[in-house]
Parts: sequence; C-alpha cells; structure tokens
Amino acid sequence: MVMIPALPKQPSDFTPREIVAALDRHIVGQADAKRAVAVAMRNRYRRERLPEAVRKEVSPKNILMIGPTGVGKTEIARRLASLAGAPFIKVEATKYTEVGYVGRDVESMVRDLAEAAVRMVSDERRADVREAADAAAIDRIVDLLHPETVAHQAQAQNPFAASLGSIFGNSFAQQPQPQAPNPTKPIPDDEAQRVRAAARADVERGFFDVRMIEIEVEEQAQLPIGVLGGAEGSGMGGDMSEMLGGLLPKKRVKKRVTVADARRIFAQQEADKLIDMDAVKREALRRAADHGIVFIDEIDKVAGREGQRGPDVSREGVQRDILPIVEGSTVHTKHGPLSTDHVLFIAAGAFHVSKPSDLIPELQGRFPVRVELESLTAHDFEIILTQPENALIGQYKALLGADGVDLEVTADAISAIAEIAMRVNEQTENIGARRLHTVLERVLDEIAFRAPEEGGTITIDAAYVRERLDSIAGNSDLSSYIL
Repeated sequence: MVMIPALPKQPSDFTPREIVAALDRHIVGQADAKRAVAVAMRNRYRRERLPEAVRKEVSPKNILMIGPTGVGKTEIARRLASLAGAPFIKVEATKYTEVGYVGRDVESMVRDLAEAAVRMVSDERRADVREAADAAAIDRIVDLLHPETVAHQAQAQNPFAASLGSIFGNSFAQQPQPQAPNPTKPIPDDEAQRVRAAARADVERGFFDVRMIEIEVEEQAQLPIGVLGGAEGSGMGGDMSEMLGGLLPKKRVKKRVTVADARRIFAQQEADKLIDMDAVKREALRRAADHGIVFIDEIDKVAGREGQRGPDVSREGVQRDILPIVEGSTVHTKHGPLSTDHVLFIAAGAFHVSKPSDLIPELQGRFPVRVELESLTAHDFEIILTQPENALIGQYKALLGADGVDLEVTADAISAIAEIAMRVNEQTENIGARRLHTVLERVLDEIAFRAPEEGGTITIDAAYVRERLDSIAGNSDLSSYIL
C-alpha cells in the first residue's frame, strides 16, 4: 500500500495547543505569553468563518507584553508571524515623534506593513512562475550565445520619447533600442532548432556558467528637477518620484556578466513580466488588513506620568498619535489605502521605570490582553543552550566545525555557563538570555582563535569554564564591563 504524504497544515488548521507546541520549539518558558498569542492567532481565523455582518464588528484583542529584556517578547511575535504566514513588522516606539517634531510619524508603521505584505505576496507569485521565468531566461541566453538562430525583428519605437524629450530636455530623448541579432548568413530552421536545443541543455546543466557575455539592462531614468520635497516618513516625495520616473524612457546600459548571473537577471525580469502587480497589491493590502501583525517594542519608553519634567516632551504626544492607528483608521500608502481595523498590535516593554498604568487610559484600553513574562532562571539558560532548534551550543559547534574542530561541551560545563550568566544578570543589569552570547564568546574566545591551526576534538568542561570566567564574574565591577 502506497502511503500518501500528509500535506503541510494551513495556518487556519492550527489549534492553540499546536501553536504553543510550535513556539516551544524555539522559545523557552513563557507559557502565559504563548497561550495569549496562540488564542489571538486562532481568533483571526475564527473571525473569517463568521457572517459578514458579524465579522466587521469583531476586532482583534491586542496584547501588551510586560517583562525584562531578553526573555523572548520579540521572538514570540516574530515566530508567531512566521507560523501564521502573515505580514509582520517590528518597530520601536522611540523612533516616532508627535506631529510638529522632526522625525517619523506613526503612520509610517502602517506603510511599512503594506511594504512587507507586498514583498511577501510578490515572493509567492515569483515562486509560482519560477519555472516559466527560468525557461524564458534560458531562451534569452541562447539568443546571445547563438544569434544566428534568431530571426530578425523590427526595432520597436517608444511613442513617448519625443514629447518627454521636449519636456525634460535632451537627456531624456529616445534611447537607442537594442538591435535584434541580424546574422549575415542565416541557417536553416531545422538546424537552428537543433543548435538551440543543444545550447539550451548546456545552459540548464551549467556548462556555460563561468562564460562572460554582454547583456543590456534597463536603468530607471533620474529626474533632472531636483529632490522632491515631502515630510520625513510620509513617503510622498518617493511616491511622486516613482510616478514621474515611470513615465520616462528607461536607459539601457551594457554590462559584462557571467552566464550564471545573466540567467538570474533575466529570470527576474521575466518573472516581473509574468506577475500582475495590480493583483499583487490588492492581495497584499487585503492580507495586511486581515492578518497583519505590528509589534511595537519599547512602548514603556513613551510612557510617563503627566506633568513630569524632562527632555522627552513628546512622549504623551506619541501615545496620542498611536491611538487612532491602534483603534482603527485608514492610512494611504503608495499601494493604496490600508485599514487597520483588524490589524493585530502586540506592544512590549520592560516597564522598569514606568508602569503600564502610566500609559494614557485610551491607549491602555486598546490593549486588553496583558501578559507578564518571567525572568529566566539558570535552568532555563541550560535549556536555551541545548534544546531549541537554534540552540546556541549547536550554533558554535557548527561554526567551529567549519574549521575542522569537533567541539564537545560537557553537561557540567553547560551548567556552569548557565549559573555564571545568571549570577552576572543578578549582579548587574538583567538582560536575560542575551547574556549567554557574551558569556559563551568569552569562554570560546581562545578556542575560536586557535581553531584554524589546531583542528581536532576539543572538550570544554566545567573546570575550563570557571578558569575563563570566575575571575571576571566574581568581581562585579569587572563583570559589568566585560560580561
């Protein structure tokens, strides 16, 4: 009996328990936060099954994560977006300023989400047409390798060249179009087909990959009217430049590249011809509006009690500007209007100095789900070092293995590394699992330096770890600088 392999699950098929299990493969602990985001993700697809009248009224339950740095807040949101196949962006609240100050306006986060969605859908469409685009690219390379097999074609004229040249000057006059190959002695059709078939097979198997050929590529014409104005972060100047630039004739320049590079360039050009960008933009805006996730980090840095003195005079203004975006509004992007009514917002902050109650009440009310992430323990550090798919010990083994070093780390060495990282976190600033990177770099510094010359098997035990770190970790003043 033939076993039919199971198809990969669609995001809508994941139950909250399965979502948590998938997050457990990459993130240690933080069960409450995982459960909250799993329910939020499942609710997105529950909403799609509702009648249209009810669906419009169901808004996402935005999440506020509270916990020290390095405990997995950002990683949970990133892995969730990857699991859901949803457009995702991560922004820092500190880079925005209220209206009237120089800096990025909060609407730019929605424009960034639209760009992420367009890239995601474009990549999917390119994958769908990859075979056809590659076949067309190979045909173009065969045309260059054997021009005698190509029938002569009339030169195409650009009908806009004369009028645009009169408007923008001679620099935008009609660019010379590439002449189709015109062999001096054409060969019979049957022989041309045989030559092209053989050349196509050679290109497909990489026989000509290192051969240099000359190709023509298009470059967008530059506007001679100077930089177009526009508020920083508004995107208006860039949009106008693209619109006017698209009307101008494209300049063609010749480049010498390898056949492998030409195949890649031609495949990208052919894929662009096969993709309907209007349909891509429509699907991207729909996906961003219904499934988009915006992760706002450092939200605590714009929180502060009313009337307090200090240089951050725009913090409460930033909150007021974020409020309509989170509540639901329509933002005009270069790809079209994008509604944030059903975008899921996940905010996170350490809240060391301020508290969640220091946010303005209206913004607090827009994050009804609050989860507190716990500080990591030494036992958690041991798990982070060994068990996740991207475990740190496995990464260092792979890196040193590139130089022929077989790195062995004993269990007591892992316990010692975790214990020292925990001790340094307690004595200095608690930066969570990020401390493990610093500690491991210190432990493996000498080994990584000698690895290319020595090779072989190297074993790290607890004694070696303490020899490298005890003198530093035991001195709080010294560890604050080194670890």
